[in-house]
Amino acid sequence: MTDNRNTILAVVLSGLVLIAWQYFYNVPQMEKQRALQQKQAELQKGAPQPTASATPGASPQAGGAAQPSTPAANQQAQPVVARDAAIAASPRVKIETPRLAGSISLKGGRIDDLALVQYRETVDPKSPPIILYSPSGTAEPYYAEFGWVATTGVTAKMPDAQTLWQQDGSGNLTPSTPVVLKWDNGEGLTFRRTITVDEHYLFTVKDEVTNFGNAAVTLYPFALISRHGTPQVSGYYIMHEGLIGYLGEHGLQEYAYKKIDEAKQVSFKATNAWLGMTDKYWASALLPDAAAQLNAHYSSNLTGNVHTYQTDYLLDPQTVAIGGTAMANARLFAGAKEAGVVGINFPLAGLGGYNKELGLNHFDLLIDWGWFYFFTKPMFLGLDFFYRLFGNFGISILLVTVIVKLLFFPLANKSYASMAKMKSVQPQLQALKERYPDDKVKQQQEMMEIYRKEKINPVAGCLPVVIQIPVFFSLYKVLFVTIEMRHAPFFGWIKDLSAPDPTNVFNLFGLLPFDPQAIPLIGGFLVLGAWPIFMGFTQWVSMKLNPPPPDPSQKMIFEWMPLIFTFMLANFSAGLVIYWAWNNSLSALQQALIMRRSGVKIELWQNLKALFART
Repeated sequence: MTDNRNTILAVVLSGLVLIAWQYFYNVPQMEKQRALQQKQAELQKGAPQPTASATPGASPQAGGAAQPSTPAANQQAQPVVARDAAIAASPRVKIETPRLAGSISLKGGRIDDLALVQYRETVDPKSPPIILYSPSGTAEPYYAEFGWVATTGVTAKMPDAQTLWQQDGSGNLTPSTPVVLKWDNGEGLTFRRTITVDEHYLFTVKDEVTNFGNAAVTLYPFALISRHGTPQVSGYYIMHEGLIGYLGEHGLQEYAYKKIDEAKQVSFKATNAWLGMTDKYWASALLPDAAAQLNAHYSSNLTGNVHTYQTDYLLDPQTVAIGGTAMANARLFAGAKEAGVVGINFPLAGLGGYNKELGLNHFDLLIDWGWFYFFTKPMFLGLDFFYRLFGNFGISILLVTVIVKLLFFPLANKSYASMAKMKSVQPQLQALKERYPDDKVKQQQEMMEIYRKEKINPVAGCLPVVIQIPVFFSLYKVLFVTIEMRHAPFFGWIKDLSAPDPTNVFNLFGLLPFDPQAIPLIGGFLVLGAWPIFMGFTQWVSMKLNPPPPDPSQKMIFEWMPLIFTFMLANFSAGLVIYWAWNNSLSALQQALIMRRSGVKIELWQNLKALFART
């Protein structure tokens, strides 16, 4: 009676695990996708948005001196216009590089129009490129701005969001041709801005101001990144999306959008710092000189029901004497978080990127490697190494799995050898149950004596699973956060290793023209592709090679486990499912060889026949 109760309990718990997984993982992901689509539809209809304007305000500084703040969004609102219309509304200088396309607005001198031409919204190469920056007045403004603000008491006109700059000469901004902008305030101050861009995602901005007036002026150089509206984020706890920076002795400072909404503003005084905003795959960051002393800020301002997020910094003031010139340099990263471009701080990584080239402070943390970076980074480097050899990240996953198996081969061998011995003593264990049917304590005592005599470790079967945990997590992290895995194809129907298997058994793998996930209430459960099914089968095979647990409830759980994992992993990245299936296959092969060498009968075919006989 107790065994039956345990069996029923095991089945119920297994079902609850499956239901909970679907409810807390699959269904929320579907809801997020619907919410994103609804938000995009609402934005297309138009809603009031704040427009940014240079409106310096004063804030007290330590010691009682007054220090101006960087320009921030004001409280005015205007109707949303189409992105193309907003771009066409002001004179512009085109940006043309191998990876970027866009323009600089001469009105305000902002970098506010950027598209990442090497990355597309979907796996279709004809789909639109990823839009990073958009001008003020559009549905989702996002831009970078540089310049000067005057110290308190200075009344001279300063360039702001409405200033119309003039291009010195003509031509587009390319890696080989910089752009020079000029503006005269009519009061003796002449401003000159030189913008250069490299072949990747780095802008360098050199601002100069010359004083032809009759009095010296004191100015503060500033740089900012502004983003209007709360961005749609993935919502996973293992990855940060929001405001980010490594601020000298303050270390890594990450503020999710909700967190900065609550804080309103946080300030830091730091050197050897950088700061910006990060999405899952894209980022925008200010990269001042490592020796510069910054007054840096994260902030969130609310206009109506729309938040405006900003990261910015002020440099130390410069006094421009009569006839003198002041100069300030700034840098902007705006693009994809490619590991080779951003850089990796890891021994023998060979990927220095901007982090090493510019002497930055942990700029590699722009990619969220996580707390277990000592697993995650080597995993990425291994995958990247084989990708460079074979040109396919799917093959890289297979080869890295083999290498991991070889590294842990001695440990796994001991484990499988112990399990083979355990399988060989199953008749003795069964005899114990028949000899002491009502004495569980005596059964356990005799069982442990057999284990001791045969030198069997009863928990040896857990070792292969424990070994997989850090490998599984690191691969999951790499597939989830690195842009190199985005839209990386394997073979056949797998066009994106970072996305779930697109096939579904519930519509006969596409033969039936409908989406099972769209079915109300139960749609979230109807997700099961070809690779997850194969993965579940390989896990079942691997488990059938192991001796069954003596406890009936444990045995039932083990029998249900492959099916539960099949559904649990159905919505994981295809690359992760392929890894698990391949690892199961290698483990089963290794275990079968050890069992044969130990003289233990392999009853896989008998188990298969028994399975189909029951059905």
